[in-house]
Amino acid sequence: MEEIEQIFGIVVRKRRQQLGLSQEAFADKAGIHRTYVSSIELGKVQVSIGIAAKLAEALETPLSLIWKDVEQEMQS
Repeated sequence: MEEIEQIFGIVVRKRRQQLGLSQEAFADKAGIHRTYVSSIELGKVQVSIGIAAKLAEALETPLSLIWKDVEQEMQS
């Protein structure tokens, strides 16, 4: 079973790609550095609730829906 950080990163990457955003454009929109976005998407970091909220806003998605996707991925 994958770690929650890895699953969260997968969900963020999928949603970013659905919006057609590069990591750079997404990072700018979220107000964080591109290398941090890369680390998040690779599941290498634990994301604070504040950063998760910034990511959700940049993804134009409620944070609750992102967590729902994470939960669904964890069950599959």
